[in-house]
Amino acid sequence: MFTGIIVAQGELKNIENLEGDRIFTFNGEIPLSALTLGASVCHNGTCLTIIEAGQVSGAQNYWKVQISGETIAKTTLGDWKIGDKVNLEPSLKIGDELGGHIVSGHVDGVGYIESITNDAESHVIIASAPKELMPLIAKKGSIAFDGISLTVNDVSDTNFTLNIIPHTWAVTNMSQSFIGRKINLEIDPLARYVDRWLSFGNKSNKDK
Repeated sequence: MFTGIIVAQGELKNIENLEGDRIFTFNGEIPLSALTLGASVCHNGTCLTIIEAGQVSGAQNYWKVQISGETIAKTTLGDWKIGDKVNLEPSLKIGDELGGHIVSGHVDGVGYIESITNDAESHVIIASAPKELMPLIAKKGSIAFDGISLTVNDVSDTNFTLNIIPHTWAVTNMSQSFIGRKINLEIDPLARYVDRWLSFGNKSNKDK
């Protein structure tokens, strides 16, 4: 479980291809205490398990994660390249501040950045999402955007709008954004349960 508050960025240093899987090696300023064997760390909104970790130099540590074929197919991870920067968040501990919103690290779909404009010192991003997710994205609701907890400013039938303040732009990989960039999306989990409840309600009414 996560909150969508990014604590650091990591850099992808190596990719090993296995039979259907991949092993990614990262460097980053994230403490070894958060990189214990079997620990969960959110990478651009994707919950990944640490399979190895150690010291590199100074505040930099390294860690490895194994990526399944399913994860590669359903997220942006299959497009990652050596040198890419990713947003990092260790798993939530009891007593930690819930600064963003509840994030599971299970990506619901891949979206695309459609436009980037400036509004004073902030950046306004319009993004699209898979058709089946759009009804679950609400104005003034929360969304995990590459793991970042953000508030939806506006929404239409085909896209949604986000306002990125300078701090978020600087401390996450949002500064690498470009039109057409793929983004891991996770909707607010409350929307999942409401959608499931409504689908059962509709099914019950049809069965009467």
